[in-house]
Amino acid sequence: MLMGRTPKARPATARAATGVRTTTRSTTRTATARTATARTAAPGLLGRRITGLLGVLGAVLALLLAGAGPASAHAALQSTDPAQNAVLPVAPQTVTLTFSEAVSLSSDSVRVLDPAGRAVDSGSPAHADGKDNTARVGLGTGLANGTYTIAWRAVSEDSHPIGGAFTFSIGAPSATTVSTTALQSAEADGLVAALYGTGRTVAYAAFALLAGAAGFVLLCWPAGASRRPVQRLLMTGWVALLVSTVAVLMLRGPYERGSGIGKAFDLSLVRATLDERIGTALAARLLLLAASGVFLSLLVGQLGLPQGGGAKAAASGGAGTAGTGTAGTGTAGTGKPGPGTAGAGTDGDPEEAELRELERRAAERPQREARLGLGVAGLVLAVALSATWAGADHASVGIQVWLALPLGMLHLVAMALWLGGLAAMLVGLREGIGAEVADRFSKIAFGAVLVLVGTGVYQSWRGVGSWGALTGTDYGRLLLVKTGCVIAMLGVAWMSRTWLARLRAAPEEAAGAAPEPVAVAAAPVSAADTSSTDTSSTGGADTADPVRQTQLARQRAARANADRDRGLTPTRAGLRRSVLVEAAVAVAVLVVTTLLTNSPPGRVAGEVAAAAANGAATTSGGTTGGTTGGATGGATGGAPAPQTVPGRTVELKLPYDTKGRTPNAKGTATVTLNPAGTGSNEVHLKLDGTDGSPVEVPEVELAFTLPDRDLGPLTVPLTTEGTGRWTGTAQLPLAGNWVVSVVIRSSDIDQTTEIKQLKIG
Repeated sequence: MLMGRTPKARPATARAATGVRTTTRSTTRTATARTATARTAAPGLLGRRITGLLGVLGAVLALLLAGAGPASAHAALQSTDPAQNAVLPVAPQTVTLTFSEAVSLSSDSVRVLDPAGRAVDSGSPAHADGKDNTARVGLGTGLANGTYTIAWRAVSEDSHPIGGAFTFSIGAPSATTVSTTALQSAEADGLVAALYGTGRTVAYAAFALLAGAAGFVLLCWPAGASRRPVQRLLMTGWVALLVSTVAVLMLRGPYERGSGIGKAFDLSLVRATLDERIGTALAARLLLLAASGVFLSLLVGQLGLPQGGGAKAAASGGAGTAGTGTAGTGTAGTGKPGPGTAGAGTDGDPEEAELRELERRAAERPQREARLGLGVAGLVLAVALSATWAGADHASVGIQVWLALPLGMLHLVAMALWLGGLAAMLVGLREGIGAEVADRFSKIAFGAVLVLVGTGVYQSWRGVGSWGALTGTDYGRLLLVKTGCVIAMLGVAWMSRTWLARLRAAPEEAAGAAPEPVAVAAAPVSAADTSSTDTSSTGGADTADPVRQTQLARQRAARANADRDRGLTPTRAGLRRSVLVEAAVAVAVLVVTTLLTNSPPGRVAGEVAAAAANGAATTSGGTTGGTTGGATGGATGGAPAPQTVPGRTVELKLPYDTKGRTPNAKGTATVTLNPAGTGSNEVHLKLDGTDGSPVEVPEVELAFTLPDRDLGPLTVPLTTEGTGRWTGTAQLPLAGNWVVSVVIRSSDIDQTTEIKQLKIG
């Protein structure tokens, strides 16, 4: 029946309006169809780009993780050949060091210095018998008797430099110009160490900024990709990570070898660094940064287009009234509908409403697909970048590497989402984001904190190993400081949630709409008012002056309108201050994290201390290198048995040869002590020639040294008692293995020093 009904005639005016509306609708459909076609073609190209990007990231990630294997973090020196403080009858042909884990060597990792400080090794140390936890270097031939110093530096598998020094002797100990104390530390040059640590801290912060800001845009605020401050934030993170990575790569060589800043531009050191695990990680990070540059261009290029706003604006404009409808305008990228001019006789055609809905979905589909593809690519990129830290740090060695590596990467990604998201949140609050965006980030940050707590507890257990290490090691104390900073951040975050609740409670602020500007009516100003104002301003202001009140109201209104133009309503300003404090504490967390990665874990420090207690020659790595050990190591290496005291007098015979041509150039020096104990001892020195007769020499000197306590040399004042005979008093304050040295000069140019050990106490 309805089909056969004759339509009613409409007035000419209505028909004309319908014609205009039909024409406008047709034009809108055509334009929308073209736009939808152009945007539908974009996802295909975008998909191919993202697929290629994912392939590159996956290959780099696999390359980086392929070399990770189990070991114990921070290598420790387990044994040496010759042993520390050993006295050998003949010169060895090689020096071999054995560590608790694999180490990387450089051309000067093991140096052997004679008593005068001259190098006597062959250079180019290598792994002994193909074992990567050893270092061996050859020695020259014809080594003279005396004390030799071995100084070594290496890089453990977790990329931390370690080093130390010890001595051994050939024939008998002797005086040496080399200070083992100066050589024992593995610390780098002060300026290089400061710049290297700063570069690592900046790299952590830049990664958090880059990954966190990108995650904030993708997950919470896609429209932010079109905002200049957000784009600057992303670019700052990318550039800072690039510069800091290059700086760390160039400083790594001087940092490992303890050289000055001038060596940072030595290409040979850069090449040597690239051969190490950390060099591979830094090179992979640079490749990933190139891929991240492509990712950022796609992120800004796709999400920064005025897609959502344009579609809604078209829909709003299409809903204009007949005859007087004005095409709506949309805000680019914000998704806010454009205002339409209300008129009379709104058409409620359901077909037209359905068409607008289809147009909106078609316009938003490319953006949804772009967000999905970019989200997957961004996640893979963030995980791969985090692997450049985890794969070359504590997580890559030690116990349970198979679990520590993925949890370490997850820890870094969660840290970036939280801390980097805070920086993006600060920018968003200034740009006037609504409560919905802030609430979405709050939920994501809460999830990131839960991940940080879970992975952090595991890493703490793995690194500390015992309750005592929390307060007994640098690693444990730094971990306590980091825990305190994180707790402080959580407290500030709770305050931020309070401000967020207030933002939700204010509908106008929650929607992100700026309130109407405050208008203040201008009061007429007369000459009398002006005169009164001038007088009051100089001689005591009248608070009831209407002109003054109007001026103050204008100033307050101007400040309020300026804040509203920036989106800083009172609630948003409070939330922004709270987030700013949270971000400041986050900087402290990043600094402490850098110090943690440069410190030996408490578990390893405990193992090294236990080895030292057992008498092994061990060395602690990182920034606290050193060598321990003592008499036990020397005894095991073949040191002669301590001389006993037959009665109350001890006699030492020291053959000497100054290589001179005079009769007194060769003979025997005899030293006798009585009572050969701690305190005052009477000393007699005799020089006899090869025929047994006393000989006279231009100069002779007698001294006692206690190497274990770094005491001496204690020179004995001698009094002549005849040809080749001297006497004196030696004060020996401590018991131990003393070294008796006699310096004999037979002519102006011929001189020698002879050494003998003496057991006191």
